[in-house]
Amino acid sequence: MNYPRTEYQMTQEDYDKIIEACRPVPMIMLHIGPFRSQQDNANDAWAELGSRMGFESMTVLPSEKGKLYFTAIPNEPESVKQERLEKERIEKEKKKGGFGG
Repeated sequence: MNYPRTEYQMTQEDYDKIIEACRPVPMIMLHIGPFRSQQDNANDAWAELGSRMGFESMTVLPSEKGKLYFTAIPNEPESVKQERLEKERIEKEKKKGGFGG
């Protein structure tokens, strides 16, 4: 199911966390594995915000209202997700012939 794009407003604190996550990462060779890129850090910050506010973090787009506003597609509510997964399971079983079909 496709949910309509929705406008959200983050707090100044949330905005500051996103900006901090986007700052350049100093590259120090310590031989302890690969470092996380700015993009990885920014994606993590948006994912955390999306988890708290209920939207898909990879669907974020800026809003013309200002820096604290953005649009995104809401997460599928858990009850709707479970219902959808159950319907998909039943349909799959029907195609296999598991329900008298």
